[in-house]
Amino acid sequence: MSKTITEFEIGERLDKTLATMYPEYSRSALERLIEIGDILVNGESCKTKYSLRAGDSITLNFNEFDKDVEEIDLDIIYEDDDVIVINKPIGVLAHSKGTFSKEGTVASWLKAHVKNSAKSNLATRLDFAEDTFWSSNRAGIVHRLDRGTSGVMICAKTEAAQSHLGKQFSNRNVKKTYLAIISGELSSVEGKIDVPIERNPKKPATFRAGINGKTAQTDFATLQTNEKYSLIELKPKTGRTHQLRVHLDYLKHPIVGDEFYDGEKAERMMLHAKELEITLPSSKRATFTADIPEIFAKYIQVK
Repeated sequence: MSKTITEFEIGERLDKTLATMYPEYSRSALERLIEIGDILVNGESCKTKYSLRAGDSITLNFNEFDKDVEEIDLDIIYEDDDVIVINKPIGVLAHSKGTFSKEGTVASWLKAHVKNSAKSNLATRLDFAEDTFWSSNRAGIVHRLDRGTSGVMICAKTEAAQSHLGKQFSNRNVKKTYLAIISGELSSVEGKIDVPIERNPKKPATFRAGINGKTAQTDFATLQTNEKYSLIELKPKTGRTHQLRVHLDYLKHPIVGDEFYDGEKAERMMLHAKELEITLPSSKRATFTADIPEIFAKYIQVK
């Protein structure tokens, strides 16, 4: 799809103008089109910060967005009119990282699933097409699991449901339980890790324990041990990025397979979101569980 624009606010930045005109696309995705030359001003490439002038002509080529996103299949644990709960496999992102990508994510799967579910009802189908809620690449995503983490993940099917669920995560009214296999054995059978977490300036894609970081608390309990590994249960009380991974690395017992945080090499990162307790939009308090991956048994007995 191509389009030419000649009406805009003079003096405004190109990227800001496009973001206003096309809210269905993320700012970073539009910036990507500018960078690769699919958005031109007066037939020439320009910078995202270009200030528009009288008489300028913006030409947009959306062919990059027209490419089909990879179709993926996810296991559904529970579904109603408001939410859908899945068992996310490893290797799948919760949502794209801003720029357009053909990689299938939980968000793209959710959008397709809801759209397909509406096909049998004309009114619903029209409502879906006009619903700006689904224009975002993060629509329906209220919490995330890392690419390498499997397990229970709840998604919203409406804007109201997303708000309802999101508030519970923000207010810490959600109970989350994870299982992890770590190297070695913790010094205590159970306890609390209360160590703040901050971004690692030396490796910006990672985090570390640090006194200048944000409060982070994790309850833990050892379930099984052998001569080399331990199976532990983790219940985060806060929701910091990479919290469980950073806390276990801090204790010098990193998660097996988590090479980002000094874990030994393995077929996957041995971290699984086993259980999620939350109040649904229907006001019902519910607990959802995802079966433990079979690969865990290769390292330690799982009861």
